Amino acid sequence: MLDSKRIGFIDFVGNKQYVSVGNMATNNNVSLIMIDYPSKTRLKILATAEVVELKDDPELHEKLNLDDYKFRPERMIVFNIEAYDWNCQQHIMQRYTLDEINDALAPQKEYITQLEEEIKELKEIIKI
Repeated sequence: MLDSKRIGFIDFVGNKQYVSVGNMATNNNVSLIMIDYPSKTRLKILATAEVVELKDDPELHEKLNLDDYKFRPERMIVFNIEAYDWNCQQHIMQRYTLDEINDALAPQKEYITQLEEEIKELKEIIKI
């Protein structure tokens, strides 16, 4: 949130396809749909997008910067909000229950625990 009419984010180096940036170069009208499944709320935002180069606005970069994020920023995207609407909850279906998510992640959690134990044992062997 930059102010009452603007939101923004840093665009990080990715797959070099530039699909979104390319689309915004010819038509900068964007729609964002943000859904919070647990509370069954949906926010629709209509905005105009602006691509801002890092060197062109260091102050904006400082506001948007994610200090602990390890990837290289490429540019910034700012959305100038034209309109928004909190949309009807009727058709927002909860995708997965918390139990289903925990069940799906259980094998990964077990694997991580196993790896952590192996690391601990190896550190003891090599005296780290």
